[in-house]
This record gives sequence, structure tokens and C-alpha cells, in this order.
Amino acid sequence: MRIIPAIDIIDGKCVRLSQGDYSTQKIYNENPLEVAKEFEDYGIEYLHLVDLDGAKSKQIVNYKVLEQIASKTHLKIDFGGGIKTSQDIRIAFESGANQITGGSIAVQNPTLFQEWISQYGSNKIILGADAKNRKIATHGWLETSELNVLDFIKEYQTKGIDYVICTDIAKDGMLQGTSNELYTEILSSAKVKLIASGGVSSLEDLIKVKELGCEGAILGKAIYEGKIKLKELRNIE
Repeated sequence: MRIIPAIDIIDGKCVRLSQGDYSTQKIYNENPLEVAKEFEDYGIEYLHLVDLDGAKSKQIVNYKVLEQIASKTHLKIDFGGGIKTSQDIRIAFESGANQITGGSIAVQNPTLFQEWISQYGSNKIILGADAKNRKIATHGWLETSELNVLDFIKEYQTKGIDYVICTDIAKDGMLQGTSNELYTEILSSAKVKLIASGGVSSLEDLIKVKELGCEGAILGKAIYEGKIKLKELRNIE
């Protein structure tokens, strides 16, 4: 299973939120590149980079941070937040993203999102399935749709999606464990490479989602709050 630390960006700084609430913002480092280099120093190969300013403003904003990390580390970066147009996705890839994650766009403009899957390939496009009470949330989790998360994922599987990041918003940043029941349902009903996100609080949480069959796991606050040491992550993969 791939271990994928997260860096969330607001005003160019590394922050974490709780349950997607922007008012809970906590700054962990003024320089995201320092954080990324530390991950790399401990043998981490992957990074989940989220442009929270972009998610809120509905267009890519912090691509310079992406460019800096991509050019000064060897991390394979999946980038999301505010990618709404073909220009946004072009900027993300040109700035060094290895994959991009689309959530809101997959809800609001499925035709365009499907075009991206065809144009860039299913190995480059990740479906962001962020769920609040099992309904898909959009725009940095500030809005909730009526789409059921399982139906949403299964529909996109038929359209060629391989990779899915599923975040249970109620769990995100709360350090209270992962949504194993939801992940079990997804894996039993859709043939996708599922990346678990939200709620990781311990190595035991990572071991559990690995046992469920998740292809990857994203973790953020558990690292920043010292619940999981970076050197311990070598024992999981």
C-alpha cells in the first residue's frame, strides 16, 4: 500500500483543517518545501498536495508551490483543489503534478472530466469522492450535493476511472480513525484503486486500511501532531 502524506496549502503555507472547516486552520510550516523535503528524507515517495485557496476560489491558485516542490524533490505528486478548466489542468501538469485529483469538476461538468480521462489517461486522473453523510461534497467541502458516494464512484468506474480518493469529511483532521465500513462497501461494489483519506490517527489505522485492500492511504494531521513518526511509516508499505 502506498503511504501518501498530505500538504494542504493556504496563502502558500502548510496548514491543516478539521472536517474541512476553514475557520479551524492551523499553520504547521510557513514553507511547504521544507515539509516535502523532510518527507523525502524519510523515504517517502508520494505526496498529496491540496490547493485549499484554489478549492475555495474555484480556480488553481498555488501552482507555484507545486512547481517548487516538484522541481526540488523527487516526490510523485497528486495535486488537487480548484482544477475546473482545461487551462487549470494544463497548468497543474506543467507545474510538475504526476496526477491530478478532480472532485467538484466531476460533479458539475462530468463531460469535461471524462474528456480529461480520455486525454491524459486513467493513470493520471484521480476521482475525488469527498463524502459528508455519504453525499458528495464540493468546492473545498463548502457545498454538498445529493449524489450518493457509492453511486458516484460506480458511475465513474464505468467511464474509465481507476484511482479514487475517498474522504469521509466527518473524519478528516479529527484523529478518530478511518471510515472502514465505507471503504469496505466501496471495494466490494467497485473495481477501483481506492486511496483512503481522513481520520488516520495511528499505525493501526494504516494497517487496517491496508488489510481492507486500499491501494493507498493519505495522512496529514497524525504526522503534524506527532501521532505517527515518519520513520515508523517504513514498516507499513
